Amino acid sequence: MFICIVRAKSRRTVSAAKSYSLSTMAPDLQSAGSVKQQIAKLFEESLRTTVPDEGDVEPAIAPCQNPKFGDYQCNNAMGLWSRVKGKGTQFKGPQLVGQAIMNNLPPSEMIESCTIAGPGFVNIILSKHWIAKSIQKMLVHTIETWASEIPVKRAVVDFSSPNIAKEMHVGNLRSTIIGDTLARMLEFSKVEVLRRNHVGDWGTQFGMLIEYLFEKFPSGEVSGDQAIGDLQAFYKASKQRFDSDPAFKERAQRAVVSLQGGEEKYRKAWAEICEISRRGYESVYQRLGVQLEEKGESFYNPYIPRVVELLNEKGLIEESEGARVIFIKGKKIPLIVVKKDGGYNYASTDLAALWYRLYEEKAEWIIYVTDVGQREHFEMVFTAAKQAGWLPAEDNKYPKASHVGFGLVLGEDGKRFRTRSTETVKLVDLLDEAKNRCREALVQRGKSEEWTAEELDKTAEAVGYGAVKYADLKNNRSTNYTFSFDQMLNDKGNTAVYLLYAHARICSIIRRSGKDIEELKKIGTMELDHPDERVLGLHLLQFLEIVEEACTNLLPNILCEYLYNLSEDFTRFYTNCQVVGSAEETSRLLLCEATAIVMRKCFYLLGITPVYKI
Repeated sequence: MFICIVRAKSRRTVSAAKSYSLSTMAPDLQSAGSVKQQIAKLFEESLRTTVPDEGDVEPAIAPCQNPKFGDYQCNNAMGLWSRVKGKGTQFKGPQLVGQAIMNNLPPSEMIESCTIAGPGFVNIILSKHWIAKSIQKMLVHTIETWASEIPVKRAVVDFSSPNIAKEMHVGNLRSTIIGDTLARMLEFSKVEVLRRNHVGDWGTQFGMLIEYLFEKFPSGEVSGDQAIGDLQAFYKASKQRFDSDPAFKERAQRAVVSLQGGEEKYRKAWAEICEISRRGYESVYQRLGVQLEEKGESFYNPYIPRVVELLNEKGLIEESEGARVIFIKGKKIPLIVVKKDGGYNYASTDLAALWYRLYEEKAEWIIYVTDVGQREHFEMVFTAAKQAGWLPAEDNKYPKASHVGFGLVLGEDGKRFRTRSTETVKLVDLLDEAKNRCREALVQRGKSEEWTAEELDKTAEAVGYGAVKYADLKNNRSTNYTFSFDQMLNDKGNTAVYLLYAHARICSIIRRSGKDIEELKKIGTMELDHPDERVLGLHLLQFLEIVEEACTNLLPNILCEYLYNLSEDFTRFYTNCQVVGSAEETSRLLLCEATAIVMRKCFYLLGITPVYKI
């Protein structure tokens, strides 16, 4: 293998400095982009010089799979060779193309050295001094300066969406926490996010609920909570009556017409049922730290006739067996937009909601977080929108709509997660148990004697709720996952408990030093001379590109994997590098603080509350 090593002294504009004082840094608060983006800018300039006749060539930059070869790699040489050979080129093979790309790199303090490997791969080693300088800038100017913008100004994230008159259950958990994390990551990337709760507050079931309520209180004196009692039991009783009594079913169907027609008596009963449900799920959102704006099915109902008219004007709507439908290429059944009886359905509402979000709310990216079973429905809705000209035909252009599907939550028996009586597990019960188990574990460790009751309660809640969230988010969302309290509350392995404890230990190291970390940020310097210091520093800098990747692919598990690997890199650093009392104490305390800051931002993006002592 031919290997060429370049160590260009001119590349490092401040090569004489071994370490960087925070006080001498220019306050450049504008993010320069991720490490990968900054490397790509350098190689973009080199590629223009190397192959000026080939137009704009996109730099192919990727992290090195094997760290012994370098930190990053430029993989353009082979592709360029296939384009230029036979055109009278000066190059005699891809390896020489790679060497030219390397030689034409502009001077930069980022790069320590480059090597050529194999058929022209350019391996890149970053300057440890530049890594240290970049981390210290973050310490002074906050981690928000690391946030880069994605090409979207406003997005809608449609998530959670519980059904009225049904208590939130474990099935609502995934949509709620996945959607919240996606919204947080987009917001960190400077996107204005409209967090939409598309609650199921309209349709046939309300005729059933209202009629049952009137039957229980024929005088018409409905007294809200007292009348309905347990919401779940009320729903089950009305559903049983609806299924078993044809006369009741007929009255319920007429009640739907009265509700949709705006009759005051029916609207009042509907509003009370919705309000009782709303109080229930708002309390869950408060526990989970989730912010949402409710715009339920009923909100879009007035827009449906106009949207159907617009689709009809485009020639998309056809008659089929008495219904009005849109035929979708490649699908066996059409998308029904108006039912035989003239009523509307989920497709009608979803099309109206999509139109509203595009044309009224001016969203450039609309993200729907639901179970994978709804994938085909949304594919058909999005295709209809493309046929109408609302969305571009190409999936990589904006505005665009994306369905974020997720799998089932399974019990340890491999079946859908339920209680022993085969009931759906209530979300409040699940959260209570997680918190109580954490409290019990803390008490067993003697923390009830060391901490106040409030500290014990808050820590149990942070760890318990965090454990439930992380156990879900660390999995690829499209797959099923098995719910196990024993696994998610384990303090070893890839769990929130382990990660929260790791963060608390870092905070303890800084406290034990007795140093004022804020003062050290102003006057201290950082060096990354030990290999484990450099590995940790590079991993910290890669936070931004990880957030970008997780956002682009709508996959929170990418961020979870990064966080776990970061904690592992820190453990290795701390094992091999003495911090308190060492000659390098100041530098290493700053590296500890930087790690804690990035961990806290990861926790925030995942909706997890950090703990500072354990």
